Amino acid sequence: MVVALSKRGDVEPFHAMDVLAEANRLKALGVPVISMAVGQPSDPAPAAVREAAARALRDGRIGYTDALGVPALREAIAAHYAEHYGVEVSPGRIAVATGSSAAFNLAFLAMFDPGDSVAVVAPGYPAYRNIMGALGIDVVEIEMEDTPYLTADHLEAAHKRKPLKGVLFASPANPTGAIIPEKELAELIARAENLGISVISDEIYHRLSYAGPDVTALSLGKDVTVINSFSKYYCMTGWRIGWMVLPEKLIRPIERIQQSLYISAPELSQVAAVEAFKATQELEAVKARYAWNRALLMQRLPELGFALAAPMDGAFYAFCDVSRLTNDSMEFARRMLAEAHVAGTPGRDFDMQSGHRFMRLSYAGSHDGMVEAVARIERWLK
Repeated sequence: MVVALSKRGDVEPFHAMDVLAEANRLKALGVPVISMAVGQPSDPAPAAVREAAARALRDGRIGYTDALGVPALREAIAAHYAEHYGVEVSPGRIAVATGSSAAFNLAFLAMFDPGDSVAVVAPGYPAYRNIMGALGIDVVEIEMEDTPYLTADHLEAAHKRKPLKGVLFASPANPTGAIIPEKELAELIARAENLGISVISDEIYHRLSYAGPDVTALSLGKDVTVINSFSKYYCMTGWRIGWMVLPEKLIRPIERIQQSLYISAPELSQVAAVEAFKATQELEAVKARYAWNRALLMQRLPELGFALAAPMDGAFYAFCDVSRLTNDSMEFARRMLAEAHVAGTPGRDFDMQSGHRFMRLSYAGSHDGMVEAVARIERWLK
């Protein structure tokens, strides 16, 4: 029997998930591991979300929906943009997806052909690079050396080296937590438009900003594509539900591709997600704990030799330069998990060139867990 293998499976593994698998293996053996490896809230979805899901299971059949999502959720998302950002968005421009992961896949398939060049930031979320690589898209990584966030000048310099069809950025960013200031974001979007470069803005960490209000790219450019999710602020990671806000010309192409690849996002998650926008009081209490954890790590990590490589302005990550401690963050992460029982993510996930010097630590867990994790690392390093 011959088994065919495509080159698409040769993408780099997502090392954070490998670390999570090993941490879970140790936990199953009774080892008291504290995970700072994965960007996953430790809190459950809000009570109203879970209650809506329970009602839907009791009261009716869960089936397919319209490819772009149920009207109630698309309308709730549109209302969110009006309330939170003061931006009017038609529900018709919103596509509901099976998490932001599916949204990225849909966007890349609808916007780019094999061989097109698309810029991303390094360090950056590895799935951008891996999904595009699997689709045959040429990924152009822009190394962040002089600023923690992408600027218009970075983009234009990359475009001069190799003409770009698109650019993808996140603000707040994973793994750094860096936020693009509004003035710089406006200039970046305007420059992209002038250069004929399509813009995808990953806003999955919105509502988790600590340095100021959120600014959506939709307020600064009429043809940007925005991707967001209920996984982070809304604590719905395992529900696999996200959304896109699309330029008019992308709506039908996205719908056609969604029909064949996914049919629709899970109806149960869609029904439940409608309630997430009503749970702000509950979710802000969770965010307050993140801020508490952030303050702890901003003080303690540099004292332990984990120098902060970027401002922790948003999300729930500390991206640390560990070159004082190691030149191989992959091996360092393995040892920290095996010996200190604290899981962290090696920087190779986020930067293929310089990641050996860095680690990402998530502070989305409990405050007691963060206090204990820091204490364990301190004891381990002595």
